[in-house]
Amino acid sequence: MESETDVLAVSWDTVRLFLHVLAATVWVGGQMTLAALVPVLRGVGAEVPATAARRFNQVAWPAFAVLVATGIWNVIAEHDKVSGAYENTLMLKITLVIVSGLTAFLHARARGTAGLAVFGALTGLSALGALFVGIQLAG
Repeated sequence: MESETDVLAVSWDTVRLFLHVLAATVWVGGQMTLAALVPVLRGVGAEVPATAARRFNQVAWPAFAVLVATGIWNVIAEHDKVSGAYENTLMLKITLVIVSGLTAFLHARARGTAGLAVFGALTGLSALGALFVGIQLAG
């Protein structure tokens, strides 16, 4: 019988999902936050958005690496589900993650406003898409 002081045990599945969600919070949530702040940062100084973006990249890229590593761990842990519609959805998520990483890389190297805008938008949209599809896979 459970007492009122019992709590659920922590498992490796819990750790894996925690790290994956934490990294997604940084990668996706950080992008959304930075995008919302850029107009205000421009008002402070022309160089401020680029400085903020460089600092964000120091946190975002390690988070992306954790996302990829825990994503692989997720696939290994859930290998029995990987067939049919689940497999197709997983391939969509992997594609969105690749697009998000590639466009973020291109955004960080863009020099013109058009490149910054296009690659920034593609990065954010693909990251949100990967997040949404990831929730589908967890359901």
